[in-house]
Amino acid sequence: MCELLGMSANVPTDICFSFTGLMQRGGRTGPHKDGWGITFYEGKGCRTFRDPQPSYNSPIAKLVQDYPIKSCAVISHIRQANRGAVALENTHPFTRELWGRNWTFAHNGQLTGYRSLKTPFFQPIGETDSEYAFCWILEQLKQRYPRKPANWPAVFKFIASCAEQLRKKGVFNMLLSDGHYVMAYCSTNLHWLTRRAPFGKATLLDEDVEIDFQQETTANDVVTLIATQPLTGNEQWQKIQAGDFALFHFGERVL
Repeated sequence: MCELLGMSANVPTDICFSFTGLMQRGGRTGPHKDGWGITFYEGKGCRTFRDPQPSYNSPIAKLVQDYPIKSCAVISHIRQANRGAVALENTHPFTRELWGRNWTFAHNGQLTGYRSLKTPFFQPIGETDSEYAFCWILEQLKQRYPRKPANWPAVFKFIASCAEQLRKKGVFNMLLSDGHYVMAYCSTNLHWLTRRAPFGKATLLDEDVEIDFQQETTANDVVTLIATQPLTGNEQWQKIQAGDFALFHFGERVL
């Protein structure tokens, strides 16, 4: 299957260190060689890099690794194809507009019967079960909230109920963001970690790289990472239980 990486932070933060670890799993230390992608939210906009080539030797991934784009919300994905060809249109994350916001989605897992999902307004572009699921979730939101909602935690609780329905069709681990919130729903494997003062050192599992966050942060910084499997070996990652979700707002867990 695929692997996910997300970030939620209270100040614009780069994800170069964690992305360096993830990209090794895209064909070098892991089998996820069928493409990769990453979306950074910046203000009201977002910029996305996607490539159907393995991330570990992708020149575009190297650019992202070396280019410290700062963001408060990031969604990333490395793909091991099981539904749909290895192609750019099937590469995560996927982004659509709803209520004047860019929504970004990435999925790890495999679904059956997904073509029966009704998506009259949000049409899939590629062939993946993941994009069908994303379009269906947006359809449910559009029907439930004809106008832009005000109670955002309630919106994400509703999304969790949609994710529970999709979980009945197979394995459904997902990351979803509107640029303000980052949501993680776990079907099998998702872990999270919050870094805050006092900051220490971290060492990647997949690459011989260590960083001292004390030199890179301020005392007020709060940064949360979500990953399919822990990326560092000397930090206390927490596993999200199967069928549960976690919601983060600018670094802090709120649900």
